[in-house]
Amino acid sequence: MNKKLIAVAVAGACVAPAAMAQTANPVTLWGQVNVTMESVEASGGAAPLVRRNRVEDQSSRLGVRGTEDLGGGLKAFFALETAFRADQNNTSPTSGVAQPFATRNSGVGLQGGWGSILMGRWDMPMKSASLVIDPWGDITIGGYTGVMGDAGNFDTRAQNVVEYWSPTWGGVAFRVAMTANEGRTATLNPRQTGASVTWTGGPLYLEYSYEQHKDVSATLPKEDGNSLGGSFTFGPIKLGALYQKFKKTSRTDQKALMGNVTWTMGSNQLIYQYMKSKDGGTSGTAQPDCKSNSLGYKYNFSRRTAFLAQYVKVDNNDAAACNFGSNRLAIANGQDPKGLAIGLLHQF
Repeated sequence: MNKKLIAVAVAGACVAPAAMAQTANPVTLWGQVNVTMESVEASGGAAPLVRRNRVEDQSSRLGVRGTEDLGGGLKAFFALETAFRADQNNTSPTSGVAQPFATRNSGVGLQGGWGSILMGRWDMPMKSASLVIDPWGDITIGGYTGVMGDAGNFDTRAQNVVEYWSPTWGGVAFRVAMTANEGRTATLNPRQTGASVTWTGGPLYLEYSYEQHKDVSATLPKEDGNSLGGSFTFGPIKLGALYQKFKKTSRTDQKALMGNVTWTMGSNQLIYQYMKSKDGGTSGTAQPDCKSNSLGYKYNFSRRTAFLAQYVKVDNNDAAACNFGSNRLAIANGQDPKGLAIGLLHQF
């Protein structure tokens, strides 16, 4: 019996420091549930998509993150963030395949006075710097990836990535990132690199970012993207603008621009956003040209809960297939998606 009591006491002594460390360096559970009810259609083309109603998830997520003080101004940190669909079984809306765990920003790193470095799966610098200019937050049918970011091709969360984030000096900060070339073959050396510099000063935010995809395929050895934009707040009005240019082997340079305005009146917000993309097709052929208009109303019940109503219309020429920002329709070139959405967001 004495041996059993001693064993229990030793076990308790071993567990107690771990519990104390956990208390001193807490782990935080967080996330959001965001769902919209939508009425959508796509006109034009040989087979127009008739109007249908749908309930769609808007990037609902669950995450856990934490830090540990290592002393001497050094900290370890981690994050595990997983997506889930609040509207249906946890499967991809396109493939029907079950979504794996921790598909969103997830990694481990060190942080000090010199900045932060992490390894894992994380948003590339161009995405981090430019999406904050989108009042829809890179989600909903009005989200900016329907037209901007080369239709989301340069709005990436890279796997097998190493990133460095600088401290902020006088409002200026920068990020650099590079993926491992794990898919290297005798003829291809695929990798992704990117960097951004941002400046935040009171009501003004500015960003420039660059991203390159190398050896995407045997027929596309390189594609480059540049992004320049910012936002300015004066009184109840916030203005945003973004210009992007994409250069690809054997294609014309694609240019895309976005402008938006958000008018805040207490808990109420009126939002309008315009986007346009031009060119980017194969040289010598008809070039894509599209535009998108979105108008919305947002009511913030609190800092954590909000209601959204939104109308979006996308216009494509015969060579373009711009789409909704999320939960896109399966359209052909020249078809024009449009939709009305209402939804609820709750963060915790």
